Amino acid sequence: MQFVILLLGILLLLFLIIKVKLNTFVSLIATSILVALGLGMNPADIADSIKNGIGSSMGELIIVFGFGAMIGRLVSDAGGSYRIARTLINVFGKKRLQVAIVIASFLIGISLLFEVGLVLVTPIVFAVALEADVPFLYLGISMAAALSATQGFLPPQPAPTAVATALGANIGEVLLIGIIVAIPCVIVAGPLWTRVIRRFSPELFVVKKSLPAFGEVKEFDLKETPGFGISVLTSLFPVIFMALATIYQMAVNGGQAPKNPHGFDAVVTMLGNPVIAMVIALLFAIWSMGLHRQRTMKEISGTIESAVKSIAMLLMVIAGGSAFKQVLIDGGVGKAVQQLMVNSSFSPIILAWFITVILRISLGSATVAGMTASGLIMPLMHSLGADPVMIALAIGAGSLAASHVNDAGFWMFSEYFDLSVKDTFKVWTTLETVISIVGVIMVMIMNAIFH
Repeated sequence: MQFVILLLGILLLLFLIIKVKLNTFVSLIATSILVALGLGMNPADIADSIKNGIGSSMGELIIVFGFGAMIGRLVSDAGGSYRIARTLINVFGKKRLQVAIVIASFLIGISLLFEVGLVLVTPIVFAVALEADVPFLYLGISMAAALSATQGFLPPQPAPTAVATALGANIGEVLLIGIIVAIPCVIVAGPLWTRVIRRFSPELFVVKKSLPAFGEVKEFDLKETPGFGISVLTSLFPVIFMALATIYQMAVNGGQAPKNPHGFDAVVTMLGNPVIAMVIALLFAIWSMGLHRQRTMKEISGTIESAVKSIAMLLMVIAGGSAFKQVLIDGGVGKAVQQLMVNSSFSPIILAWFITVILRISLGSATVAGMTASGLIMPLMHSLGADPVMIALAIGAGSLAASHVNDAGFWMFSEYFDLSVKDTFKVWTTLETVISIVGVIMVMIMNAIFH
């Protein structure tokens, strides 16, 4: 019955957004209430479930998204994004721009949360596309594929790290084999899948001069823009902090953050936290792209305010998606999946992937789907003697499949790329599914090689 309610809820949500043209945030909250009632939740608990869902996601994202948007706008308004774009075009040329974007996004994605990476890298990729006079999606799909694959497979990303720890898998092995698994996923879901989408939906590949999430992109004289080094440093300042913290933890603590950090460990943990890293990065950006450029504080504050306005609705939509996700969890959809799969006799790798896919489709959150799946598959893994590293990577592949309206990433992609819900399904949902399928195939191949 839970799956029927889930399906009806998703159909209602799509109807409200696509047909009725109701605001997406309003549609998500209204649908969440109706689905909660359909799942048999106590009416008195529904409001708390919605508030908990919003609170759990907004606590960190307010600073990460808000400050990330401010940094991106400061770099853009100072001409830093233009300088980066112009330099990449000169070095790689138009024909190899996808390669440049894939490599940069993959390296950045290893140490950054997907949301943080999307916030920081998207404005630069848009500037590159604009300056090279190519469609934003032509480069953006490859960027999103690289960021998404690293989120699903590679520690120190939260989901793969948490899953590997829960299963007792070696973090280093998950990282090394995960890189081997992730690279084909990025190639297929990035440059190759871009060609497929472009063939069947050419109308999406138009050169846009501006996007609502960024506003108008100014024109600059290259001589008057900041240097390439300071522009890259400012844009990737949070990445540097988080990467250094990760390297330190892998070298000193075996890839695990210390449970009770003290002294230098405590300082490293603090600086590696996305919230702290973004705060420090913003202060640096205010200097490097503002005061150092002889801009007044009034001008800097104007840039910051415009950045906040541009992402206000995006934050509301993500909050609504988080509320929907929480209602599904509290309404027992996760338990229903567990009961459905408890007596299955699939291969443990395929079963781990399949369970995670169902949870991902049902619950939305890749992290929640991965952690729930690890709990469900662990008894079978031990009974069959399956390799926990391969199971962890299979769960990672499943956690990326079929992102849709109950996933915050779906709405982020829709808003940032200025796509309709229908077009977001065409591009983002298929992209994520391709990564998932290629991923589980690669895990099966790796399992055959190493066993």
